[in-house]
Amino acid sequence: MLVVEDKYRGTKEYFLVFSALLTAAGYRGTVTYQQLACIVGLPPQGNHMGRELGQLLGEISDDEAQRKRPMLSAVAVGKSGKPGPGFFDLARSLGKLESTSRDEENCFWKREMAAVHKTWEPIFRQEA
Repeated sequence: MLVVEDKYRGTKEYFLVFSALLTAAGYRGTVTYQQLACIVGLPPQGNHMGRELGQLLGEISDDEAQRKRPMLSAVAVGKSGKPGPGFFDLARSLGKLESTSRDEENCFWKREMAAVHKTWEPIFRQEA
């Protein structure tokens, strides 16, 4: 059962953001919200950007959870180098995180990002 309502699933924007997240994960890196916004033609900051990008990232991580994979949006970060509160809210909605403690959230994020890297890195290391 999906947690995040459909808006972008199956769209060009969904696949562009998914691809950017996958690339960042495969190279054990991160991608900023501002970079993702630019990829899909959203303004680089503001409420509209945050709302729409949050929706997109939520749908992607919800879909990944349905496939029993870690939250791919763990590699998406703000200027602070960490994900925003929506990431942790979704993790709680998906039953992956219970605590609201900042320390617990940070530990969860680091574990989830490591799991994302472990899941996707092998694809980028294969010999051609």
